[in-house]
Amino acid sequence: MSDLPAALPPAVRALAEADFSAIAPRFMAAGFTVAEPADGIITIRAGDSAAVRPAVLISVGVHGDETGPIEVVAYLLDALSHQPSALAVDLMLCVGNIGAIRAGKRFIDADLNRMFREQRGTLEGTAEAARADVMIAATAAFFKDAGPVRWHLDLHTAIRPSVYPTFAIVPELIADAPRARLIDWLGLAGIGAIIMNPASVGTYSYYSAEHHAAAGTTIELGRIGMLGQNDLAQFKDASQALDDLLRGAPKRAGAQRPHIFNTARQIIKLSDQFKMAFGKETHNFTAMKQGEEIARDGDTIYTVQHPEELVVFPNPDVRVGLRAGLMVVRVG
Repeated sequence: MSDLPAALPPAVRALAEADFSAIAPRFMAAGFTVAEPADGIITIRAGDSAAVRPAVLISVGVHGDETGPIEVVAYLLDALSHQPSALAVDLMLCVGNIGAIRAGKRFIDADLNRMFREQRGTLEGTAEAARADVMIAATAAFFKDAGPVRWHLDLHTAIRPSVYPTFAIVPELIADAPRARLIDWLGLAGIGAIIMNPASVGTYSYYSAEHHAAAGTTIELGRIGMLGQNDLAQFKDASQALDDLLRGAPKRAGAQRPHIFNTARQIIKLSDQFKMAFGKETHNFTAMKQGEEIARDGDTIYTVQHPEELVVFPNPDVRVGLRAGLMVVRVG
């Protein structure tokens, strides 16, 4: 049973319901090797190409209520399926938390984007842990025989307003050359800020970067919205950059380089006593001065250590043991 809105464009409804029955035959008829290794996952590879093509993984709906990227990718994929020969990469598309999308919820039991880790603790028996295992297996299979150029673009939208309406999280462990290509592409996609992440908190894109040498990134493409009611104008630059990547189009000129931030510290919720010094509605990238209190958790008090730090993803309502906020400093 689905709670999706009744009046949705066919391409959007199909992707939201993880239904590839319309697009798969078009790519197959054009000579591509098409497979659906699991519910909500499709791979489209060149059938007989001798050339090694870039391997591009695009994921949407890892949080079921972040629907804008579903609409963007639905229209792009539908258009490509009518011009299948234009696809210049080997593509894997993953619709993440299918159950949550169908229910119109962020998740069923727990945050799927914290499950891509070896130790899940009390979350091991959740619906999202089982879904992550399926996604991990499909991702490993996709990248197993891929060439050296590997991408993973995990597309999200933010819950709260942000000083930078679009921003991305990039793992520090990505090698220099693919990291530079990724940052260039993020500029083309209109991304205003990049946070360099030194350690995993169990996200899908960090998993792909760490285990499969992909240029992986979690991208926040503006504000959250209802499926079928998103303002697609806010995704214009990202949509064009995605389309260019999939079609192997020449690099466009005029992109702005995103501002670069390093992670200063992760604010971990240690107990149910955790309280932030500000509300969870605080805008992403709100600046704080040295010495200001960020949060307290029993005897533990988090304060700003640098002359200026900016808070991202403040959320005191996460489960104990998870990240309740991220403090960053601008470096570029």
